[in-house]
Amino acid sequence: MVTLLLDQHQLEIVLTRTERLLARQRGGLRFSRAEIARLQLTDEPVTWLRGVRAPGVHVPRLVSLGTWRSAQGDDFVAVRHGRPGVVIDLEGHERFSRLILSTRHGSALAKALRLETGQAEA
Repeated sequence: MVTLLLDQHQLEIVLTRTERLLARQRGGLRFSRAEIARLQLTDEPVTWLRGVRAPGVHVPRLVSLGTWRSAQGDDFVAVRHGRPGVVIDLEGHERFSRLILSTRHGSALAKALRLETGQAEA
């Protein structure tokens, strides 16, 4: 669904033109590695949705894409239902408190974050 790029300083979420349109994002999203507090692997990322969609798109049993707002903060969501993914908790980011993403490379992302930052959570 989305492309995740990780380097020593940041995690970047690259969206296609269609994904940007549906999520109402002007471009990709960048997050400093220092803002990543925790990463959890999940078989059903859609179960982690909280709050209400604003703005974005939600097609039941197919796709959820955009911003979900709740009392705990705003979440960026890019999920294809029925596919594995990751839930990334953020601390100190100006806009989002959590990322919920479908990806086949969740375990590789968790290993890369742990090896390069010394974090033991995955």
